[in-house]
Amino acid sequence: MRGLDLQTGIFSLRQIKAATKNFDTENKIGEGGFGCVYKGLLSDGTVIAVKQLSSKSKQGNREFVNEIGMISALQHPNLVKLYGCCVEGNQLLLVYEYMENNCLSRALFGKNATCKLKLNWPTRQNICLGIARGLTYLHEESRIKIVHRDIKTSNVLLDKDLNAKISDFGLAKLNEDDKTHISTRIAGT
Repeated sequence: MRGLDLQTGIFSLRQIKAATKNFDTENKIGEGGFGCVYKGLLSDGTVIAVKQLSSKSKQGNREFVNEIGMISALQHPNLVKLYGCCVEGNQLLLVYEYMENNCLSRALFGKNATCKLKLNWPTRQNICLGIARGLTYLHEESRIKIVHRDIKTSNVLLDKDLNAKISDFGLAKLNEDDKTHISTRIAGT
C-alpha cells in the first residue's frame, strides 16, 4: 500500500477488536465472498461497520487497495463513507459508516420478517433516485470518473432514513475522460 495517498484514517487492530468485541458473532451483520462484516462501537461513540477480508477471499489484496483508493477520494451523500482501514499482521480491515437498515437485498428479499422491510412505492422511488444520483456522481460529476462494475441490491446500503448508499468498490474501474464506452472483463456476480 506504499505510495497510496489515503484520505482516510488508520485504525489499529486493538481499536477494531475493542469496537467489535473481538469480532464477536453477536456483532456480525453480514457475510460475503470477501469475508465478514461486523458492527462496532468506537470509544468516541461512533457506530461503525468493519469489513474483514478473509484470507480465503477471492477479493484479494488488489481489490482491497482498489476499494481504499477509490472510495477515499469520493464524497457524496449516496456513496458509503469509508472512515479508514487497518492493515496489521494478516488482517485487512475496512472501517465504514454504519448503515442501520443493512442492504437493499435484505430489505426486499429478507428471509424473515425482522430482515424484510415494508417499502412503499415513494420510498422505493427515493431509493432508486439515490442509486441513480450516486452513479451519476461516479460517472459524470466526480474529479475521477469511475465505473462501479458490481451494482446489485447487496451493494446498495440503506441508512436509518432509508437513503441509498452505494458500497463495495473493490471491482470499480477508472474511466478516462475522453472515453464514452469502456470495454472490460466481466466482473461481479
